[in-house]
Amino acid sequence: MSQTVLKESKDGILLLTMNRPEKKNAFNSEQWKALAAALDAAREDDDVTVVVLTGAGSDFSAGQDLKESAVAGALLSYRILERAVIDFDKPLIAAARGVAVGGGATVLFHCDVVYVGESLRLRMPFNSLAMAPEFASSYMLQAIVGPQCAAEFLMTAQWIDAEKAVASGIAAGRFRDDELLPKAMAKAAEIAQWPLISLQETKRCLKMAHKAGIDAAIKTEHEAMDRLSDTPEKTEAVTAFIEKRKPDFRSLRKK
Repeated sequence: MSQTVLKESKDGILLLTMNRPEKKNAFNSEQWKALAAALDAAREDDDVTVVVLTGAGSDFSAGQDLKESAVAGALLSYRILERAVIDFDKPLIAAARGVAVGGGATVLFHCDVVYVGESLRLRMPFNSLAMAPEFASSYMLQAIVGPQCAAEFLMTAQWIDAEKAVASGIAAGRFRDDELLPKAMAKAAEIAQWPLISLQETKRCLKMAHKAGIDAAIKTEHEAMDRLSDTPEKTEAVTAFIEKRKPDFRSLRKK
């Protein structure tokens, strides 16, 4: 497996660590595919009961590495992980601290239990990048926090701290950063003591009510993303990010 994702297994618990700390664990194509492959393998491994997902260093994930977005297919590579996460049928726990942005935020909505560190700064920046939501977040975020709160979070691209993540229902609990992973691993151990077959059926029961909404959101989001992938606004957003300036979308509007 790629070193962009580290794998550690013990007593039925698989710890997956996104491992590009120098890039705040931002996803390049290799890391999208490596994490998807790790989840697919875990799904088929009878020795794995629970998966814990975290990030190396001080951050969970800064989402798509925009400096690599010009590489052919880079912005579509997330769809490989998208399907792997949605189809994953075992308990999935997240331990997120530092930045959790874009795909690094929306992947959390598909985790069964999310714990956050006090340093968490979560954001769905899609409008600031002239893009549409992804990872079925247009449905899952509404299911978690309600339609108005979801609209506010997505449309403003605001930062969400650990306290707000817990209060809104995105996270089940928050801890000091140094306590975060041990707490998540302890919860994984608590879950891993039970029969895998019943845990899988429990997850299926919990997720079945959302299946139609997730499938519809994926289809709609993909269509929207494809329409927006080659626009002047998208070019301006990525250029502004690379140049470390605020994008100027108003100048692109037709007179």
